[in-house]
Formats: sequence, C-alpha cells, structure tokens
Amino acid sequence: MIKRIFLTPFQKFVKIESFSGILLLLSTIIAFIWANSSFGNIYTQLWQYDIGIVTDSFEFKKPLILWVNDGLMAIFFFLIGLEIKRELVIGELNSIKKIAFPLVGAVGGMLVPIAFFLFLNNNADTSQGWGIPMATDIAFSLAVLNVLGKRVPLSLKIFLTAFAIVDDIGAVLVIALFYSGAINVTFLLIALLILAFLFFLSYKGYYSTFVLVLLGIVIWFLFLKSGIHPTVAGILLAFSVPIRQKIDTSTFLVQLESVCNNIKTASVSNKPILSSEQIEYIDDLEDWSSKFQSPLQHLEHSLHGWVAYFIIPIFALANAGVLVDSEAYMDTALITNIAICLVLGKGIGITSIVMLAKKIKLITIPSDISIKQIIGVAFLAGIGFTMAIFIASLAFASTPKFIDSAKIGVLIGSFISALIGYLILRIDFNKKG
Repeated sequence: MIKRIFLTPFQKFVKIESFSGILLLLSTIIAFIWANSSFGNIYTQLWQYDIGIVTDSFEFKKPLILWVNDGLMAIFFFLIGLEIKRELVIGELNSIKKIAFPLVGAVGGMLVPIAFFLFLNNNADTSQGWGIPMATDIAFSLAVLNVLGKRVPLSLKIFLTAFAIVDDIGAVLVIALFYSGAINVTFLLIALLILAFLFFLSYKGYYSTFVLVLLGIVIWFLFLKSGIHPTVAGILLAFSVPIRQKIDTSTFLVQLESVCNNIKTASVSNKPILSSEQIEYIDDLEDWSSKFQSPLQHLEHSLHGWVAYFIIPIFALANAGVLVDSEAYMDTALITNIAICLVLGKGIGITSIVMLAKKIKLITIPSDISIKQIIGVAFLAGIGFTMAIFIASLAFASTPKFIDSAKIGVLIGSFISALIGYLILRIDFNKKG
C-alpha cells in the first residue's frame, strides 16, 4: 500500500505502458495466427465490414478497420497530444537543458532511418514508405526495458520516453505534411476556425468536456473530409485543453474542510439514500474538485487506461493480421529495407548523434547512464510497431499490395531490435550487478 502511494507519476506511466506492451504483443500474435488459420476469411471479412450512417440524403460508412485507424487512433493521437503539451509545459521537455539530450537522440532516430530507407530503396513504387521507420513505439520499448527490472536507471527510462515522444511529434508532422490526401481548403478552414474558437475559450479560462467532445467530433469529420488525416485533428484538439487549475491547493483544502464540516452537520435520511442537504454538499465537493483538477491531467489520466488496454490492442488486432502464403504478394526488398532501417537506422542513428553531441559538449548525459545503455536503448527504439504500421497503411493506401510487406518488415525489424537492445542492456547490467 505504501509503495503504491509513493509511486511517482512517471513510474505509474511506465507501469501502464509496460503492461500495454504485453497486451500489444498478445494482440499481434492472435491477429497473425488468426489471419493465417482456417478462420482467416472471417478475420478479413470482419475488418472489411462496412459500418456507418446511411439515409436517403446522407451516406457515411467506412470499413471497420478504417474506423479503428481513423477513429479510435484519433483518440490515441489526442492522448499523445495531451502528453506532448504536458511535457512541453511542465515536464521533461519544458527547458532547453531538459530537452537537449532526448531531442538529439530523436533527431538521429528519425533522420538516419529515413536516409537508410532512401539509400536502400530502388523501387519508385515503394519510395513513399520512407516515413515508416522513423517513430518509436513507447509501449513495446518500455515493456522490454521493464523486463530488466529495478536495475534500469529511471533517467534511462525518461530518456527513452522523452525521445519517443519527440519522435511522435516528428511522425505527426510527417503524416500531416506528406501522408494526407488532396486538401479541401473549405472544410479545413472551417475546422481550423472551430479549433481557434476552442483555443480562445481555453485562453479565457473556460473549459467543458461536453463542448470539447461535441466540437471534437465535428473537427474530426471536417479533417477527414478535407483530406488531412483525421488523427492530426486529435493532436491539435489536445493542445486546446488547458493545463492550469482554476484554484490552488490551499484554496481547495479550505473549501474541502468547509464541505466536510457541512456534511457532518447535515441532516441524515432514514432511508438508504442521501438527504437533500447531503446531495447539495456533495455537489459542492464535485464542483470544487473539478476546479482543483487540471483539465489536461484529468483527461490524460482518464484516457490512458482506455488507450493502453483497449485502443492500442484493438489496433494491433486489426492491423497485424498479415497473411503469409505462397499466393500472397510479398516484396522482399521492401521487407528487408524496413527491417534494416528499424534495426540499424535507429541503433546507429541515435547512438552516433548522441555521442557526437556529447563530444562537442552540446549535451550532458546523466552520470548514471552508460554508453552501452544508450546503445541498448537506441536499438530498443527500433521497435516501431504502432506508429510504423499506421504510417505504412497511409504510405501505401494507393498501392495496397505493399502494405502486408511493410507490416512484415516492421514486425521483423521490431523483433530483432527488441532482442538486440535487450541483450546489450542485460549484459551491461549483469556486469555491473
């Protein structure tokens, strides 16, 4: 009990993400076995089943897999946006000194894999896949790191998480700029005007979850129809959520004491329900509690479990069912390229750029992190599952025959990266232990 009370917010985050990685792995295995079993046709039919609204004057329907990739993943990106805003305002990325170390790692982890892909790719039809190996899957990578136990320095986990978040920022920008369709300016302008209205409300200190959800759905739909991928709307929407509290701790404690005293003196009903006075004071308590909570923190806390334990596993279940048989089209060159980019691009890119930045004294590496640990984490960064598969589905939307090959490349590269990273860190910790 005492351990749970004193668990830091970051440690709670790591715990959630680590278990999410285990669920992600199970969902991936189930999807792969299901798609290649005698029930594979059911798997395909399920995710291609059209769901939506159809009336005489309006029709809006999409295959179930697109509801997952465009709809549920918009919630995932909304949570990513909340995390990014928190880190930029009050977290591990809120100062030049804090951001320098993971930022340098993230730059190497994005640019070098892209360079590897462009260098190795010799097929113009697969050139759009350059963005696939640039992002790191936080859930999977932290899950592997967590297997190593308490020997892992907290600063190493923070480094991995911070540069993975920076990677996500880069991936979101790439999706917005390079993997969106032809843009309908009218729909986009209307969406941006609604977003501007939400930012104005936030600036004025007004926040309502109901208004956010209602206008968020409208903005999501407008982005979808505008040609910009709707997950980008999730990121932008998150930045409209205020982080500040309306009242501070001392004010809340005074009001809490007052409400508690009122509840003590309130009349008590003889029936197993609250009296009218008790209801009134409970309402006061809820009102003061809502003012005391940071809207951003409250939303992030509420969504984290849903995203980690439901949305991401469902995404894996819908997207990891790659059919492997003699008749399936497989581009060996693309599979190999993506795998190499994830393993060597990340491993070499992050390590070399961090070492260079350290040598020219651009960054300072925490004293409890060794060079071997940086190399190990750099290879763990090659676990690019969620974002990599997501970008693959966008990159080859017009040439779907390459999607399964890209997914296999991601799975192979992620597995090899996880294995190498784990072994390097395990050997290093064993020597020190």
